[in-house]
Amino acid sequence: MPKTSIAAYVYGRVQGVGFRYATQQKAKELELTGFTRNLDDGSVEVVACGEQQAIDALLDWLKQGGPQHAKVDKVLSEPKAVADYSGFSIRH
Repeated sequence: MPKTSIAAYVYGRVQGVGFRYATQQKAKELELTGFTRNLDDGSVEVVACGEQQAIDALLDWLKQGGPQHAKVDKVLSEPKAVADYSGFSIRH
């Protein structure tokens, strides 16, 4: 299957609640590569690369609110050029 890549921006109460760690675990479970990081505006960026079905599953998970203490208000996503990431990391 061809790989695809997206950048997603998650808004709401998503910093300081374990969101990046939970996103990393979910992405690894879905065999996606890429990274997640906090942005200065209080949102979280998620860049994911892999099979479309797995990316769709990650987007659904993000839209459903992610980890227990997070509160997601909205998720915006856009296509991104496919890059060769090794694993899925948390960036600071």
